[in-house]
Amino acid sequence: LAYTRDTVIIDTAGRLHINEELMEELKAIKKNVKPHEILLVVDAMTGQDAVGVAESFNKDLGLDGVILTKLDGDARGGAALSIKAVTGCPIKFAGMGEKLDALETFHPDRMASRILGMGDVMSLIEKASSTIDLEQAKEMEKKFRKDDFNLDDFLEQLQQVRKLGPLDQILGMLPGMGNLKKLQDVKIDEKELSRTEAIIRSMTKKERR
Repeated sequence: LAYTRDTVIIDTAGRLHINEELMEELKAIKKNVKPHEILLVVDAMTGQDAVGVAESFNKDLGLDGVILTKLDGDARGGAALSIKAVTGCPIKFAGMGEKLDALETFHPDRMASRILGMGDVMSLIEKASSTIDLEQAKEMEKKFRKDDFNLDDFLEQLQQVRKLGPLDQILGMLPGMGNLKKLQDVKIDEKELSRTEAIIRSMTKKERR
């Protein structure tokens, strides 16, 4: 079967706006390729420094949008507001992890909630909807109501939660949790979850029940 591709992405790799030679390269690429869109990838961890970078690139190239990465880390993304104000360019995507499926459409209202420490319930709901089986969840609810929840069910729930992503990231989406100093100091070791799984799997069926 022949597949058609109608999108070409030219990745110019990392470069500093203060390097005039490399910036001239970008101008030459723009002139010859005539791209439909020019997007700048900005590391959210750089904070307000990202604003100067975005301003320089926008001045030299004329940006159509920005992709803000590493928002799954400690950065709250305050730079997003400044970049938008300075360049007038929309933030189009947010990088919430290292894999392709972690590239999400940027939602300004959710970012505002994140900055204010109010969590991001909508993103949490979307994550849950895409990873958790609804019928399975209903069945689990019945077990809770009947007080019939055993370690097999716990293991199943643990695996479902792990599909949502790193636990500290999930907790950060809950309202108020981002402002808790205690939570900020806690480093959740994902290896402990694997250890818990291993312990349950080593039990007999009778022990699990």
